[in-house]
This record gives sequence, structure tokens and C-alpha cells, in this order.
Amino acid sequence: MYDVIIIGGGVVGSAAAYYLSQHDLKLLMLEAFNDVADGTTKANSAVIHAGYDPKPGSLMAKYNVEGSKLTRELAKKLDVPYVNDGSLVLAFSPEDLETLKELYDRGIANGVEQLKLLNYEETKDIEPGISENVYGSLYAGTSAVISPWEYCLALAETAVRNGMDLKLSNEVTGIRKNEDGSFTVTTVKGEYQGRYVINAAGIYADKVHEMIGQKEFTITPVRGQYFLLDKSQFPKARHTLFQCPSERGKGVAVTPTVHGNLIVGPDATRVNGEDLDTTADILSYVRETASLSIKDIDYQENIRNFSGLRARSDRGDFIIEESHSVPDFFNLAGMASPALSSAAAIGIAAREWVLSKHPYPKKEDYVDSRRKIRFKQLSDEEKNRIIKEDPAYGRIICRCETVTEGEIRATFKTPIPPRSIDAVKRRTNAGMGRCQGGFCGERVAMILKEELGLDYDEILQDREGTVVLEKKAKEDYGNV
Repeated sequence: MYDVIIIGGGVVGSAAAYYLSQHDLKLLMLEAFNDVADGTTKANSAVIHAGYDPKPGSLMAKYNVEGSKLTRELAKKLDVPYVNDGSLVLAFSPEDLETLKELYDRGIANGVEQLKLLNYEETKDIEPGISENVYGSLYAGTSAVISPWEYCLALAETAVRNGMDLKLSNEVTGIRKNEDGSFTVTTVKGEYQGRYVINAAGIYADKVHEMIGQKEFTITPVRGQYFLLDKSQFPKARHTLFQCPSERGKGVAVTPTVHGNLIVGPDATRVNGEDLDTTADILSYVRETASLSIKDIDYQENIRNFSGLRARSDRGDFIIEESHSVPDFFNLAGMASPALSSAAAIGIAAREWVLSKHPYPKKEDYVDSRRKIRFKQLSDEEKNRIIKEDPAYGRIICRCETVTEGEIRATFKTPIPPRSIDAVKRRTNAGMGRCQGGFCGERVAMILKEELGLDYDEILQDREGTVVLEKKAKEDYGNV
């Protein structure tokens, strides 16, 4: 019998796990995929928003501002890449300038610090690459960018290190209430009992809730498509550049990443289910719209297109509450932007809800920090020392990102070891560079085979079923 079962291993569920694992209780996380951070968390703009956009009094406003501050602290404590680059909302007309004033007033009401309205010349001084179409901007000094999948992994790994059970590839198929008031959660692999359930199932949160409760909200997946540009384009934007928000969202953004790339996107298109296609027409729209902000981005330097899904609720706000129809069942739903920015504060809210049900004491031996070796960031002296200790750190596997064999093999000793090539990528950045794994992918696959004891036809690109090798060519075809 678990005290708490968390359904969903994205950044919101992992934040709840992080804070709950600080207490003396039996905790379980169920994740449908074979890794955490493998849904919305791995495919978004990676921006930690300042908090001027949500309407005052909304849950988004409350948790965004609180979460933004907590994220900065957690990134430092958990050794997660984080850059406080600041953001600019650009105005392209006199009407947009009025919108900027409204956003400024909204931000002040929400308690956002370091906000400033700038004219064109002031904007140009701090962001030289902006187009001549710009009338002015709203500057937010507390805005930042983060590595979202590394952030989620750090939270979930810390929870596992402190006693949480994590069951991957366990898609939930049913939930029922038992006579003693506890829950039985059925997955494709078995049944699990728990006293309290936290639903953090992302775009499927409404369906998970309706497995046991009445219909209380609807989640609509909204797809956003992106360009990921080579590091050569990184200098084109010093800040995260937004456009004035509209009904379609915060506009197409141009933002640096913590790894030295440039992201352009997203659009906002409602889709059915998990439709992650990228399309020529939408990417053309993203490119043309982004040109309003910066004109000289070289899209020939694009190294990947991708899309991600946001879970937009019919309430237009986060849903952070106990189910109205099922006691002891807590929904964390409607986690569209700014959910990444808000995740830490939402995690605390989930913990406080559990503690209101039962006052589980805090652990005295909780381990709440971690450190990673990032070889390319070390000094020459540190590199020589670590290579002497482990020669695997002297063998470069990913040349684009300077990731060593030692770094990759170290991930298999972590609380949540990788199970696929993309899972290694999320942990080390191997395959994130200009060639997108064209050179290092084969070696990463062989390390997976060795570390996990896999056969060739069991090596996955990412999720279950994404097998990359079928057979040995020489065995079947000789030397052909």
C-alpha cells in the first residue's frame, strides 16, 4: 500500500514527487512512457516566464511568480543548466504599446520584479538585432531559460534517490475506489494500491480523472512547431523575444537556449490526440511571423524541426484541486504555459494537499542536491585529473557537443538510467548538436547495448517500439 501515487512523470508530476519525497511516506510514480520528461516537458520553448502575462488573481499568476523564483533556486541546487537572460515583449504598432502597458500593470499586480517599458532606441541598445518594425518593448529581468528535460530528470532522480518507486512503461488503464477508501490503479503491467492519487497526466489528465470521477474539465492538446537553429545563430538574440500576446498565445518567440542554440516558435494549433507532425505550411508561418522580430536569422542553419503539445483546459487556467466527485484524488491539469515556470510551486501545492490529509513528518536524512560532470565545462587541470581517474572521460563520443564516453556511462549509475538513445541525449546532450546524432548515434547505441545487456533488435531510439536495428547485415547478407 502506497501513501501517494503520482500519475505522470513530466515536470509537474516530478516537482510534486520531489517535494513529497522530503516526507516519511511511501511514494509511487507511474509513467506511461519508458522515461520521465518524455511528453510536453521535452518539447517546449524552455522559458521560465517572469509572470506578467497571466491575469491577476488566476492560478497561473500565483504559481508562475512563485515558481519562477523557486526554479532559480532548484536549478542551482540540482545542477541544472539555467540562464537568466531576461525577456522582451515587442510592440509593432501604437496599439501594441497599449498592450505592453496593460502587461506591465498586470505584472506589477502579480508581484513581478524588474519590469520596465522601453522605447525603440532603448530596446535597440540592449537587443541590436531587432527589426525596424519595433515600436518599443516590455523588459522582464527575471525571465530565464532552462533545460526542461534536465530539470525534470533532476527532480525525479532526487525523489527516487530518497525512496520513491518509479514504474516506467506503466500506462494507466483503470482506477477504482476500494471499500477502505484507498485506490487501486491498474496499468498495462499490474495493479497498485494507494491512499491518495495525484493526477499529473498532461494532455490525458481529463481522461485519467474520468476513469473514476465525473467529467469536471476538458483538456485540448495544442501543438506548437519549432525551428532549432545551429549555434552559429545564437548571437542573433541576447534575450527571449516575444510578440504581443493574442488569442493564439504569446506569439512566435525567438529565444536562446542554455546549450547555445536558437529556437524559433511556436505556433498554436489544436489537434486530436498526440499529433506531433511538423508541417511545411505551419513552419513557413512561424518563420514569417518571427521575421517581424528579427529579420536576419539564417534558416539554412536549421538543424531540426520539432513540435510539442500543451494541455489547454476549458477553464483557461490551471486546475489544481481535489476532485469534486472523488475524495482523496488531486488533479494537476491544464498545464499549458506557464506550467514549466510554475512547476515547483505547483509541486509544493500538491505536497500541502497531501499533508492536509495526513501530517507525514519530514525526513531527517533527505538528500536534496546533486552534481554532474560536464566535461567540456571543466578546466584543463580538471579534465586531466578526471581522465586519469577514468580513461573513458578521455574518449569523445559526441564531437558536436563534446560529450565523453565517461559522461554517457555515468548515466547508467543514476537513479533513473536511460533506456534509449534519446534518453541518453536528454541526460548528456549527446546527439543535440549540428549533426543531430549522425556521427555519435551508432556509438551511443552500442554503449546502450553493453550497459543494459540488450540484443541488437532491442535498442530503442526513444519510446517503446522505436527499434533502430533489426538484424546483423553480415550474418544475413555476407559482405554485401
